[in-house]
Amino acid sequence: MPERPIATDAQLYRHAASAGRAATSIAVRVAWSPGLRELSLHYRLDGDMQRLLLPAAAAPTRADGLWQHGCFEAFLRPVASDGYIEFNFSPSGQWAAWQFTARRAGMQPLAPFDPPAIRCVRREGGVDLDVTVALAQVANLPGDRTLHLGLAAVVEDRDGALAWWALRHLAASPDFHDPATFTLRLAPAAAVTA
Repeated sequence: MPERPIATDAQLYRHAASAGRAATSIAVRVAWSPGLRELSLHYRLDGDMQRLLLPAAAAPTRADGLWQHGCFEAFLRPVASDGYIEFNFSPSGQWAAWQFTARRAGMQPLAPFDPPAIRCVRREGGVDLDVTVALAQVANLPGDRTLHLGLAAVVEDRDGALAWWALRHLAASPDFHDPATFTLRLAPAAAVTA
């Protein structure tokens, strides 16, 4: 019998320093297998589609610098570890995956890593982005213990203005790498939120 996923809902909040106003809300549905072998994210951005700048569809390949214009992000850190993983998912279908040994330190491409499945649907009043990530092969994300999860997004308006969204903001400048903002918990058997 297949494992029944565990799920929780989260809301992202715009950083006060954001100039971009095209997005009005971003919600995320997070689901994971009890063994933490797979993570599914459904980002729902609502806003003014006339003002929102979305990248054109591209080959689903690894790409650098996605955060400079607009992407959805996820950060995973095992409990009692300084190291973590950053994922970037673009509405174009491109992605990036990095591992860090500590906060903004020791950055390396995540390997081995199967590319995430990304599906973007533009709709009246917003965008839905569905992402599925296979976690089973990621060596520093053991499936037998709780993981801290941070969620974020960079949204670009057509005029180039950016908005930074996250579960929590603690500094005057946006900092998605602050471990204190990884406020969701993915546990092998149940959801625990902070």
